[in-house]
Amino acid sequence: MTITYTNKVADARLGSFSCLLLCWRGSIYKLLYGEFLIFMFLYYAIRGVYRMALTNDQQLLFEKLALYCDNYIQLIPISFVLGFYVTLVVTRWWNQYESLPWPDRLMSQVSAFVEGKDEQGRLLRRTLIRYVILGQVLILRSISTAVYKRFPSLQHLVQAGFMTPGEYKELQKLGLPHNTYWVPWVWFANLAMKAYVGGRIRDSVLLQSLINEMCTLRTQCGHLYAYDWISIPLVYTQVVTVAVYSFFLACLVGRQFLNPVKNYPGHEMDLVVPIFTILQFLFYMGWLKVAEQLINPFGEDDDDFETNFIIDRNLQVSLLSVDEMHQDLPPMERDMYWNELEPQPPYTAASAQSRRPSFLGSTFNISLQKEDMEFQPNEEDDDNENNHGSVIGRFLGLQSSDHQPPRTDSKTKLLWSKKDSYLESQPNSRKNSSDQEDNAWRLKTLDSFRAAPLFERPGYHSAPQTPLSHTPMVFPPEQSAPSKPYLVTGTDTKDKSLTPMTSETKNTLQFLKTNVELLLGDEASLEHQEVNHMKKKTVEFNLNIPKSPIGYSREPHLDQWPNNIHTILKDHVEPHPTLENRDETGT
Repeated sequence: MTITYTNKVADARLGSFSCLLLCWRGSIYKLLYGEFLIFMFLYYAIRGVYRMALTNDQQLLFEKLALYCDNYIQLIPISFVLGFYVTLVVTRWWNQYESLPWPDRLMSQVSAFVEGKDEQGRLLRRTLIRYVILGQVLILRSISTAVYKRFPSLQHLVQAGFMTPGEYKELQKLGLPHNTYWVPWVWFANLAMKAYVGGRIRDSVLLQSLINEMCTLRTQCGHLYAYDWISIPLVYTQVVTVAVYSFFLACLVGRQFLNPVKNYPGHEMDLVVPIFTILQFLFYMGWLKVAEQLINPFGEDDDDFETNFIIDRNLQVSLLSVDEMHQDLPPMERDMYWNELEPQPPYTAASAQSRRPSFLGSTFNISLQKEDMEFQPNEEDDDNENNHGSVIGRFLGLQSSDHQPPRTDSKTKLLWSKKDSYLESQPNSRKNSSDQEDNAWRLKTLDSFRAAPLFERPGYHSAPQTPLSHTPMVFPPEQSAPSKPYLVTGTDTKDKSLTPMTSETKNTLQFLKTNVELLLGDEASLEHQEVNHMKKKTVEFNLNIPKSPIGYSREPHLDQWPNNIHTILKDHVEPHPTLENRDETGT
């Protein structure tokens, strides 16, 4: 029977736990009084023999034995072994309690899901819940001595009303050599399915919920069966028991008070009652007795589970909920706080002191002065933040955004337009000085980019590439014969005169002019595209011009193109010139 003392320790006051020492049922005195009397009897018997029955030589030998036992008795790790063992036993004890099947949830679902106030509906609900109680009784009868003494055979269950004669015959017909506690759960599942097919359970979702709850209780019964089958390893229990009993057997000799005349260290006093040895016996032996009592909570000890009471309670509550309480509801009425926004339940005189205001938070108790609650201007904060940022920037080797131009790479520079188009895309007015500095820096970078030769510019590709423009390229017509080697004469003189141009040269220059115009027309659309998706490729074309003396002259910028396209070519022409007269900012 479980000993309940929760009400006695509800309030922590002086002597609240001390009053528990006077309890007898379930106390340490009831558990230990037998072993304690035996221990004290042996202790004083050995003491009497040592004092009165032994000779001097025998007393000397006994004293050496007592000193030896007292020195080496501490080598027994009794605290370590007992601590782990009791922790394991208590954890196992509580897990077994949590595995007890309580049918409260299932009986509520049976009462709500299985419809019908007629005789068939009532019979269906009572049979379902009786199967649940029968499965619980069968498993408790297998593991609890108290329940087995109450129902020693299946025929006793028939006489007690947990099982009908027809169900008893079906159970006997199985003829299995195993435990049959699981059979009522199978009956429950089949009967629930039959109720669903017959329309007593409206929806499959309700049936699924009913089966799931039944499976939960079935699993708990399986856990109880496993706990009864698989015990704590016997060797562990034996080790703990041997350690405790051997420790106190050694204490019978080692804790004897020797003759103080012989001046043994630690034996200057001759006491009759070994106080600390008795306390040690109560602690260690009581610890072991706690483990012995909790290792199987389905017995008949004071702190074992009330299994018979659990069976009676579950049967009464379950049948009441599925039968008398089925669709038996009290009339709905307005509560007394119907029109109140903040209901205030009353307090009695004894409980008035426990009334407390609502807890809003720990910071609501902080009080501030009036001047501390005024907002401060943000100018000083901004200055401090800027100064702080500059210090961190100097520490990290960075510059502020006002003095550092935006980062650019070769791909970004290739997408910049010409100087004129860039200036046209900028706003007419700049109110911020930092934007003007940024604009000047970009123009300077653009000029330096245009001043560089084509082959030295970043992103230049000498191999023929596919242009990004969707406008088809215009290729020069094929020539059957090489053109004249030179268009410009007088390279060694200061006066340079142009030679007459042939039709082949005119076709070549017309091709160059057409491609340049196409590139300039596509430049504006390329400025608004993503940098990572735009990369203009340089296309080389062999113009089939004969070899000339090595050397080339630098081409003018596209901004400086004259109206006459003939002045583009200079003194020397490369053997296979590339298309360098495209828009340089778009390369």
